[in-house]
Amino acid sequence: MNKQLTRKLLPGIITSTLLATAFLPSKPALADGLLQDIGVGAATNVVTGEILNNGSGLGNAVKGAATGAAVNATHDNNNNSVGGTVQDAAVGAAANVVTGVILDDGSVGENAVGGAAAGALINIFK
Repeated sequence: MNKQLTRKLLPGIITSTLLATAFLPSKPALADGLLQDIGVGAATNVVTGEILNNGSGLGNAVKGAATGAAVNATHDNNNNSVGGTVQDAAVGAAANVVTGVILDDGSVGENAVGGAAAGALINIFK
């Protein structure tokens, strides 16, 4: 009976251990930075959308969150390297435009302005 349990349970235990070590973040601070960038992007884009009268509040929050995640992805968190403000503004503008087209929310030009503002602000907070 003991050998049967071992044969059935051991592969599952090994697999779950490998998956847990592969997918759990080794540095919890990286997740904090991502969440901060998503929050800053969403908040900035909601405010920018209201100022420009562009899109819906929820749509602007979603676009801003995607912008924050995209800008964060361009940073080298292992070496504490942050791109330049112009780079982050460009990535933010592109991400916001693409997300706006997917959601069919707001105009392309105003989405680019909102994304650029969010990307630049994320860079400043780094």
